[in-house]
Amino acid sequence: MSSPVISAREAEVLALLGEHLTNAEIAARLVISVRTVESHVSSLLRKLQLPDRRALARQAAEAAGPERVEPALPSPLTAFIGRVRERGELAEALRAHRLVTVAGPGGVGKTRLALAVAADVAPDFPDGVWFADLVPVTEPGRVGAAVAAAVGVGEQPGRGIDDAVPDALADRRALLVLDNCEQVLDGVAPFLERLLAACPRLRVLVTSRARLLVPFERVFAVPPLSREGGDESEAVALFMDRASAVGWPPGPAVSDGVVAICERLGGMALAIELAAARWSTLGLDGLTAGLSDQLRILTGGPRADDRHRSVRAVLDWSHDLLEPRDRALLRRVSVFVAPCTAEAAAEVAGFAPLDPAAVVDGLGVLAEQSLLGVTPSASGTRYHALETIRQYGTERLADAGELTDVRSRHLGWCLANASALTGGGGAEWRARFDAVAEELRAALAWAADQPEQRADARRLAAAMAELAFARTLLGEAQQRFEQAAGLTADDDGAGAAALRQAAAVAGCRSVDGDSYRLFRAAAEAARRAGDTAGAGRDLAAAATVAYRFSSSFAQPPPVDEVTAMLAQARELAGDAPSAEAAVALAEAAVVADAFGAVQGSPDNPAQATVSRAEHAVELARRAGDPVAESAALDALAGAVSWAGDAFAAAAAARRRIDVLACEPPAPAATHELMDALAMAAGTAVGVGDLPAARRWGARLAEHPLLAEAGHHATSWLLVADAFSGNVGEVLTTSRRFHDTWEKSGRLRSRSLGPAAASVAMIHGLRGDRSARASWLAIVSEAGPADDHRLGYGAVFDAMVLLHHGDAEAALERVAPPPDEVWKWVCWVWLHWYVALRAEAAVLTGHPDARDRIAAARDVVAGNPVASAQVDRADALLDGDLSRQLAAAAAFDAAGCRYQSARTLLLARGDETALAGLGLAPPAAR
Repeated sequence: MSSPVISAREAEVLALLGEHLTNAEIAARLVISVRTVESHVSSLLRKLQLPDRRALARQAAEAAGPERVEPALPSPLTAFIGRVRERGELAEALRAHRLVTVAGPGGVGKTRLALAVAADVAPDFPDGVWFADLVPVTEPGRVGAAVAAAVGVGEQPGRGIDDAVPDALADRRALLVLDNCEQVLDGVAPFLERLLAACPRLRVLVTSRARLLVPFERVFAVPPLSREGGDESEAVALFMDRASAVGWPPGPAVSDGVVAICERLGGMALAIELAAARWSTLGLDGLTAGLSDQLRILTGGPRADDRHRSVRAVLDWSHDLLEPRDRALLRRVSVFVAPCTAEAAAEVAGFAPLDPAAVVDGLGVLAEQSLLGVTPSASGTRYHALETIRQYGTERLADAGELTDVRSRHLGWCLANASALTGGGGAEWRARFDAVAEELRAALAWAADQPEQRADARRLAAAMAELAFARTLLGEAQQRFEQAAGLTADDDGAGAAALRQAAAVAGCRSVDGDSYRLFRAAAEAARRAGDTAGAGRDLAAAATVAYRFSSSFAQPPPVDEVTAMLAQARELAGDAPSAEAAVALAEAAVVADAFGAVQGSPDNPAQATVSRAEHAVELARRAGDPVAESAALDALAGAVSWAGDAFAAAAAARRRIDVLACEPPAPAATHELMDALAMAAGTAVGVGDLPAARRWGARLAEHPLLAEAGHHATSWLLVADAFSGNVGEVLTTSRRFHDTWEKSGRLRSRSLGPAAASVAMIHGLRGDRSARASWLAIVSEAGPADDHRLGYGAVFDAMVLLHHGDAEAALERVAPPPDEVWKWVCWVWLHWYVALRAEAAVLTGHPDARDRIAAARDVVAGNPVASAQVDRADALLDGDLSRQLAAAAAFDAAGCRYQSARTLLLARGDETALAGLGLAPPAAR
């Protein structure tokens, strides 16, 4: 059997699957769309005859061979020396225990040992090895975000980033290395407790100066390098290796002196490396004299303390050997928490006694003395200090009285970079943001605690919020807007504005009631600022959220609370146009919700609801607020849908997209656009405009904020493709839906049930009972039971039953008249429901068949697909072949290939078109 032919692009996708990248990450790496990646994944599964994505990833990793399967670990620039015993013992501890903490004082060599062991055991972890350096993390609450960035996990609607990591790693046999945890132990400990509880196959290797004190922890204390064996000891081997790198290697004649130096340094790896870096300029005599003088302080006292103090002594000695300008540079660049460029160092550190031009030379000097590391990057050479040296430099900065000045310069540099990044986008912009993001966070953490820097801290927090939103870091964007509000001091107006932005981001995130809480907080701030109209607008917005997005609440707010808040909003709004429009929208939302709660029908007095919504639309339009106008149009779409006018609902949904077309991608507009795309796609399905439904559904599927939430992103695209008969597309897209739904913790949402049911329908039409049963099980988990039993489920099930010739069962499935199930069918499914009732009545010989056809024709008039289905039913009842074939042509014109193929089967018994779609012929009965 010949090997399958895989295209060059498919080979690239397969290789990246072997690196355990998500579809979004693959798309970004190859500069293609997520949908294109999905198509390649589907093709690979088919060609390689593999069951799922995980099997693809494993085959890719095996095919790559040992040289291509690299753990995601930093590559040290120098050789790892010694530690043979500790290396083996730590590897065994990691294999035996789920959490191992490599503990020891600064400079003992914890990180190098952890990296060496992680590389050694990487083959034991086929699902990935990741490394996260927590030095740049200055806030305990951002530990989860740092780990997510290292693992390549994004945030999903309805879940915080701390939930996304356990979901992504839940069933992976993987290793996570967390370096330098000591400064954020309060964040690391609870995060790891949750992570390990949720991920039974995960191992975590931590380096820290102190143990974490969490369950499952096994502490591995790192001793100094062995000095046993004299000139053949590990300590001496390290000295010799590093000294050789900077000049002539020490010869046998000086071996006793080197042994003595290593002994005096207590075997501390960092101290030995710093001393060895001076070998070429000082030689044995100079090193011995200088270190002897520095290390006199080590006489007496506990030996462990001596070892730790030896690093301090050698740092003091190395520092004192520097020229004054180089000392200044060392302490000033310590404010950078991540590797920095020479240009950045010059801007922050380049003031008397340094000038910017001298900074580049100084960086080279510090690198030669092993006080700075040098790392090449796509944006140029970067310089960084080990954390122990950085902390030392910070202390020297304080001693020199420069701490505030240099941190202020660093803050200014960060503000300039944040400003330069504002308004950007694309892969190059993301790389620029990622390169400076940790610096911005560190500068903000410092400035927020300095009363005199409060204004700049607020500016940076607001800038970071906008940048984080653009980078789709929604949790951080909300956090930074809230932080900016807290830094506004006496400016409650600015605080209210920041809280409104935070509320809009919270809407995008769909996290339990956050948007409601934040709009109420914004109202309070606006009231303090004397902005009563703004306060009224915010209270109205909170009331709207309570009804319009009630599914985002774990427990919706009490009705009395929302009613009282809306009354207060009316009182405060006055005649301010924007506030008046917000109140009108809230009233429309409340009335629409109450109308739906009593199960509306075409006979209910819905006009009052429609009128309220139209009034809200007009007020928002007059106020010149496209976001509010879109929200009001959503209320209008709901009202006219309850009133039985599906075409008016679809028109209102389309208008929302037009209204928002020119809005910049700010949080409120983005949230509104995502909802508008979903509603436009759904209502287009409802009126049989399948090409438009696919167009809006595809835009939603490719929205960057939903890159990690494929179940939400693809929900309406799946429905549109299923009705269209695009079998291959449904099978491909359903994999993305399923994978991300699993990662979401099997999220339950009203919007997910129809998508899963549409996939189940396609498998039913294919005759795959097992796959259909699996997807129906997902339906039962993903959405409310009544929605499926009485609404969309009746439509999808009836289609499968009719396909396989069981018209009696199909008739039973759609037995209730539309007004009895109006609440569940009126929004999208009404036309499909009544058309199927008519067809099932004809095929079973029901005495009311002709009456059902007439009733359905009145309802679906203007819907090209449902009208063709009713025409086909009428033609079948009359036995008119020409009209049946005309219906087939109408289905083709409407983009509904499945119903066209089914028409040919009913008219002629021709199964060819069905087979061409990849569907099975009717099951034998």
